[in-house]
Amino acid sequence: MSSEKIYKTVHQYNKEAVQEDDMKKLMEIAADYRTVKNYVYFRFGGIGSLSDIYPGYTVQNVMTKSGLRAELEMPSVYFNLAVFDALGDIRCQWTRTKNKVLELIGRNKGFSAEEKHYLRFVLKVNNVFSAILNGKRAKELPEEMQQVYDKLTAQVNAEKLHRYLCRQVRKYHVRQYTNCEDGFSLSAKSYRYADHGIYVSVKEKRKRIFISLTDSNQYKCQIYMKLFPQKGDIEIGIPVNVTVKKHPDYINQVGVSVGYHTMLVTDSGHCFGEELGRYQTEYAEWMRIQTGIYNKNRETNPGRRKYHSQKRRYQERLHSYINHELNRFLQTEKPQTIYVVRLPKPGTGGVNKKINYSVTMWQRGYIRKRLEQKCREHSVNLVEVLGKNIGGECSVCGAAGTRKDGQFVCSICGYAEEEKCNTARNVLKRGLAGKTLN
Repeated sequence: MSSEKIYKTVHQYNKEAVQEDDMKKLMEIAADYRTVKNYVYFRFGGIGSLSDIYPGYTVQNVMTKSGLRAELEMPSVYFNLAVFDALGDIRCQWTRTKNKVLELIGRNKGFSAEEKHYLRFVLKVNNVFSAILNGKRAKELPEEMQQVYDKLTAQVNAEKLHRYLCRQVRKYHVRQYTNCEDGFSLSAKSYRYADHGIYVSVKEKRKRIFISLTDSNQYKCQIYMKLFPQKGDIEIGIPVNVTVKKHPDYINQVGVSVGYHTMLVTDSGHCFGEELGRYQTEYAEWMRIQTGIYNKNRETNPGRRKYHSQKRRYQERLHSYINHELNRFLQTEKPQTIYVVRLPKPGTGGVNKKINYSVTMWQRGYIRKRLEQKCREHSVNLVEVLGKNIGGECSVCGAAGTRKDGQFVCSICGYAEEEKCNTARNVLKRGLAGKTLN
């Protein structure tokens, strides 16, 4: 067994319904948590504050002096967590903005190689990027970096490129806002485990409420509590360290094809998750019917409590089935490396509403996320391969074939095979040949 650790999230649930008065106290904290986050988004989410969000102590000091905590009468253990949660969201938003601009730079055929190099350099150096967006002079950089920057600047029309950056950032950067007030983070100081439950600090000084839990596990780290006030339930998410497992008998190279009706088909023809299509179709059909009913009765303000409960049950059944089949896949195939095609992003809707709902309900994002997590936990390499025309290529001779009714037939060598199995064999071939995206 390896001593390497990875993070995963485990959950705890209340054993008995949280009392109404206690739930109101928790909801009050969640509402204040949302208020603080929105204040941070508004004040520090724009381009003028880009230099302040790293490492973030400037923001914390400003927020401490703002008087907002005293106004809300909010405990500092929750206030500071809300500030840093919002800061994390802002940083993620800037990462998304930069990635979008980098993508546009790569696709722009009007830029020379030198101009693209300069723009990419600027996006990586936060001080320079912030100064350009705010029309200021960049601070002095470390000597070696300053030399590189001066050299790149001499090769391009920097002013023109700066205007381009400013335009793209104004177009794609979003100042965040949240309406969500159904949960909040807790530090180890704001709770303690005892009596088969958890005591949680509230806004009243020296007061804690007790919530009985379904297990007796105890943790001492930052956790997240999600609230379901209508049912009187809570869900606690705890990040824990998990030891990475290494299996001496996991030695196989496996190519897989991911599908809607059958979750995984391997290059050896083994199928996993053959009931996935049925589960997803039932879920999609139920969603389609419920949406129609809701739209017809929208003016009478129909309640959504039963709808959300049933939707959650459908999702839990799907996710439980997916995890079970992924575990069975790993135990059966014993892979050292798994080769898979990167799944495409959802496309625009077609004319058939039933098909649109079915595609929308396809759990491919969840499947990919859980497969990645399980591969990390079991020391399995997950490798993406180039997927262009991979389903229409013969896995024996490489010629183009025809696909009909789930079967693949090669017009050159006559090879015939189930379509997904042929695709999985092509995935393995390309992976072993080094045609990968990793």
